[in-house]
Amino acid sequence: MIHAWSVEQVRAAEAAAMEQVGDEELMDRASRALADVVAARLEEERDERSDGQPGEASRAPRVVALVGRGNNGGDALWALAHLAELWDGDLQLTVVQVADVAHPAGLEAARQAGATVLVASSHGEEGEESDQGGDSAAAPAEQALADADLVLDGIAGLGSRPGLDPATVDLVDAIGPQAYVVAVDLPSGADPSGETIPDSQVYADETVTFIAPKPVHVLAGAASCGLLTVVDIGVELDPDEQPVAQSLEFDDVPHLWPMPGPEDDKYTRGVLGVVAGGQTYTGAAVLSTLSAVESGVGMVRYVGPDHAADQVRGFVPEAVYGTGRVQAHVVGPGLDVDDDSEPGRAQVQAARDALDSAEPCVVDAGALSLLDGPRSQAGARTLLTPHAGELATLLARLDGEVTIEEVKARPVQSARRAAELLHATVLLKGATTYVVPPPRSGLPVRAQSDAPAWLGTAGSGDVLAGLCGALLAAGLDPLDAGSLAALVHGVAGHDANPHGPVRATRVAQQIPRTVAHLLTRRP
Repeated sequence: MIHAWSVEQVRAAEAAAMEQVGDEELMDRASRALADVVAARLEEERDERSDGQPGEASRAPRVVALVGRGNNGGDALWALAHLAELWDGDLQLTVVQVADVAHPAGLEAARQAGATVLVASSHGEEGEESDQGGDSAAAPAEQALADADLVLDGIAGLGSRPGLDPATVDLVDAIGPQAYVVAVDLPSGADPSGETIPDSQVYADETVTFIAPKPVHVLAGAASCGLLTVVDIGVELDPDEQPVAQSLEFDDVPHLWPMPGPEDDKYTRGVLGVVAGGQTYTGAAVLSTLSAVESGVGMVRYVGPDHAADQVRGFVPEAVYGTGRVQAHVVGPGLDVDDDSEPGRAQVQAARDALDSAEPCVVDAGALSLLDGPRSQAGARTLLTPHAGELATLLARLDGEVTIEEVKARPVQSARRAAELLHATVLLKGATTYVVPPPRSGLPVRAQSDAPAWLGTAGSGDVLAGLCGALLAAGLDPLDAGSLAALVHGVAGHDANPHGPVRATRVAQQIPRTVAHLLTRRP
């Protein structure tokens, strides 16, 4: 499992280490480790060039450091100096300074290593005042970025605000498509807290961070980080502190997945009640029920109108029908709460009864509109599974006007607000799936990015709901059930047809093989 620690926790650990070794020593450790990573990437790039055009392998690699005024810029500058020592051969080194000042000692070290310094602000090359104003260094800086083989992003650090100013955006946009971008600590412009998605930021091929991952590396900023490389620089975190964010890895599956024992039967493995589908959305009934059975639930009890039940019988002969004793419920996939027919009203009442029960519930799609506050049974475990539009509608109804754009820009904040209002764990579906427990629980937020883009297809959410329900019925808490289901759902989406289109039914049918592979794979 990837554990991420808050900026405040890391800063406290750094402060304690500085009292022992000093801040210059920590920067030296960080910059040398960063230089080692960059040197390795340049070696790989040189090997690739040697397979291309003749003579390309002998060309001196072009390395450009984008540096701001903070310590991240200092790390990048010192890394250039160390890189010149490490590299066996010539390097073309350029510093593009995006502020009027930079780390003085690092800047001098980069100059001594042979770097050309361009100040892309209101000053010209080498920081001297320019007759032409701010554009004098912009053109050389943009050209250097366009030609670079590798770009070190040291513009902003963990203390920065999300987003980039327009002038910096122009520089970032100038980076050529061939450049390998290495971010120092985080891609500049990304939200260090991992709470929001800014309008502008760097998208890195690799992010080198120090001490431990931070929320930006696993939450809303993870997609911009590329490969995450964590470097140990001898700073110890407080052992009494807990991580604030997590992400499950494949090796976590055997430790979390509910395994039946020789004495188990269909009742002890978990019975799941499913209230889903209806006269209009019969497919949701089939997919959620099929998914739960494929996930290994002990038994499914389906509740729905005859037309939907007949479809379920055809696809899932293992299911039984009607209410009865269950260990958890899935309520809402394809549920039409406005269906005023007699079967429709009966199904909506079954959904309300499930929500009023003490059993754990997955609340999806149509059933989200039945929630006006926390469930009536205090302490009843609840996992909500909205997409961004459904979460916006839910929050607007409970807490004032909220748009889908606001939810997409602030996914973790939005999910946390719903979790607080409803005393529930919220699984916000998307390219990155966030699983956010109620703030009062003190549990970390989790995020999973295991699914291919092909999984954004009709019925995919119904499959995820059934998978979540099977895990809740087996006894997992909502945080584990939601994050484990998101991982398995994403991997099954890939496995069902690697690198190509996939339909929801195939994803559900793939789950048993994907789970078996994850349970038996070797690290």
